[in-house]
Amino acid sequence: MPDTYPPSNLAAIDAAHHLHPFADMKKLNAEGTRIIQRGEGVHIFDNHGRKYLDGFAGLWCVNIGYGRREITDAVARQMNELPYYNTFFGTTSTPATLLAQKVASHAGERFNHIFFTGSGSEANDTWFRMARVYWSAVGKPSKKIVVSRKNGYHGSTVAGASLGGMKYMHEQGDLPIPGIVHIGQPYWYGEGGDLSPAEFGLKVARELEAKIDELGEENVAAFVAEPVQGAAGVIIPPETYWPEIDRICKARNILLVTDEVICGFGRLGAWFGHQHFGVEPDLAPIAKGLSSGYLPIGGVLVSDRIADVLINEVGDFNHGFTYSGHPVCAAAALENLRIIEEERLVERVRDDIGTYFGRAWAALADHDLVGEAVSIGLMGGLQLAAEKRTRTRYAKPDQVGALVRNHALANGLVLRATGDRMLASPPLVISHAEVDEMARITKLALDLAWKELKS
Repeated sequence: MPDTYPPSNLAAIDAAHHLHPFADMKKLNAEGTRIIQRGEGVHIFDNHGRKYLDGFAGLWCVNIGYGRREITDAVARQMNELPYYNTFFGTTSTPATLLAQKVASHAGERFNHIFFTGSGSEANDTWFRMARVYWSAVGKPSKKIVVSRKNGYHGSTVAGASLGGMKYMHEQGDLPIPGIVHIGQPYWYGEGGDLSPAEFGLKVARELEAKIDELGEENVAAFVAEPVQGAAGVIIPPETYWPEIDRICKARNILLVTDEVICGFGRLGAWFGHQHFGVEPDLAPIAKGLSSGYLPIGGVLVSDRIADVLINEVGDFNHGFTYSGHPVCAAAALENLRIIEEERLVERVRDDIGTYFGRAWAALADHDLVGEAVSIGLMGGLQLAAEKRTRTRYAKPDQVGALVRNHALANGLVLRATGDRMLASPPLVISHAEVDEMARITKLALDLAWKELKS
């Protein structure tokens, strides 16, 4: 930055003018904003020169790591050729067209069409409308209700926040909107009681069937869920859960929607989370890893079942965004996917670094403060516990999680705390040595937090 903007000046400017997402601004302004200046590989640097290993890949998204000049060059070329044009009125651009083809090539036989958006939140709004339009077009206009999960996350727009099951979000803005209901989450550690994980997975999945019976199958349009709950704390469902959900949706003729915004593009060691779990969704919102966060872009994978009706029966689908298929964002995404393909990052997560990370993360379960340590691909969750044997939690979970997070940050590692669960999702390019460093600092943070809690 220019010399006229030293760190203290930037913090003051930020406090005076910038409203942050999901932030208590009074508290944030009092503490001061951390200003991130640059990134390289799996590391970020603040404007004081401090270096941090980014164990969260930005916000679940910087899959190829920071500082990839290939994307910079691709963006510059596209900026110089065509910085913007829309995809309305029968037009498109070369990057948007080729990106649709490229994404479809990895999405499986069911998915041959993509609808582009600017974000994951917009993608969730899009499939929500799309599902209702579909059912109306096939002569079932009463099928409007969407079933989602408590503690799920599907964005922060009005529809996205309503689809999500975060109570603290619903308390602001009179949400959820009508036509959205919620069932339980497959969170065995916190809610499984005396049931085995397998038993609990079936029990929670069958809440969907009970809810359909309660509402009437003729009124239910879709069920939506993340393959792995991200913002809720990297909650990995028991192995019995997804096969039963898939069975119920097929048997009861409701659309299955898997929210791939976090899980897509290699995070679980497959191109998409539904592929990892072996289920067959009808719609799937995408974003984040689509461009590795280098530029904002999202979309919806649309199955042939839905696309054929939209194309042949609906006529105008009156939905879209100024930046749907933005040519520069699409160029960034194309280059990002080329890198993922050529460096075989999906296969690397599946066959190498995911397993290595899983072993390092699982070893943290031995710590006195950790109730469970779970991982899948390059996603990890640590459940903090006051008493391991009985799965007893601390009375103030937010404070305990923040304590561990802050100790990690002070020692050069970015982790996320969701209540009393610690979350990790490093870039897919992380090395074995960097995983070791993540584990070392995480253990140190746990040690320091445990010492404070005991005293």
